[in-house]
Amino acid sequence: MTDQRESVRLGAYALPGRVPDPGRGIAQAVEAERLGLETLWLSERWGTKDFGVLAGAFSQVTDRIRIAAGVTHLQSRHPAMLASMAMTAQALSGGRLVLGVGRSVDAMWAAVGLPAATNRSIIDAVDIFRRLCRGEKVRYSGPAGDFPSLRLTDVPDQSVPPVVFAAIGPKGLALAGRHFDGVLLHPFLTPEAVARSAAAVRRAAEEADRDPAAVRIYATVVTASDLPSEEEAAVVGARAVTYYQIPGFGEQLATVNGWDLGDLERLRAHPTLAGITGAADSVRTRDELTRAAEAIPEAWTRGAAALGSPEECAAAFERYRAAGADELVLHGSTPDQLGWLEKLRE
Repeated sequence: MTDQRESVRLGAYALPGRVPDPGRGIAQAVEAERLGLETLWLSERWGTKDFGVLAGAFSQVTDRIRIAAGVTHLQSRHPAMLASMAMTAQALSGGRLVLGVGRSVDAMWAAVGLPAATNRSIIDAVDIFRRLCRGEKVRYSGPAGDFPSLRLTDVPDQSVPPVVFAAIGPKGLALAGRHFDGVLLHPFLTPEAVARSAAAVRRAAEEADRDPAAVRIYATVVTASDLPSEEEAAVVGARAVTYYQIPGFGEQLATVNGWDLGDLERLRAHPTLAGITGAADSVRTRDELTRAAEAIPEAWTRGAAALGSPEECAAAFERYRAAGADELVLHGSTPDQLGWLEKLRE
């Protein structure tokens, strides 16, 4: 079979979900590069998945693969600290950093005492970040904060990292097309939803007099192949539950895919999930989430993920490529579970 990397570029997440030991990510980074993956992604989570620390570690055990935040947040670090972290990682990695940022939900920011993001604050914060990374002095007062005098003391001889925006709805997709270097699409989008999202991003880029082809489309695809059935259920089903059960977030995913919201309510009524208003994986075990996943319609997983044999996964990858994705970000299975990709080269 033809190497699928000839038709679609592949990246993968390290350390998905809750992680008590971040050291496991080192071997995953090494394996990701050995497999020839394009990008290694990290979904930042406070506690054991600090992106700055792990990006530095990954950069020292790899030589080629890009290292991406998927995602961090603009308001979770002071602008100078964010730019300093990024440019330090650029220096250590030889310019391989990709900064993925997201909006998250207002309730989370209220709980931790940080301001919620608005479109205007996001646009301004990205501009501040890029200027600082270029070594400019920044004076700013506006939606992104009040900063009388910002500048990095030293800037390495490296380019500003690409900044990618995680988006689901039409406003976020338009924001990505107008102001970012790429868009990171959410897991569990069908190829049809990816096609509509990619078209919206590129239309917004064109309207902003930008080159639509220069805005990179990253489609996140939960992937499980050659796994025992119980492990596949945990990798795919448990992860799906963590997204669908979040109020507001699940509705966005179902709407983008054209799914029945009634199915979403039936999932949330499962005894394991009743009463949870935050992230279910912070208060439930993987086994509990896997049991709750039995309430998810099969089309919500089979139609929006890559499952089965290596050949079946390759066919799913091609559907996402045809939908307009420049790179697929494989999620759920860690790089050390992706050895089956080598079978596609035979």
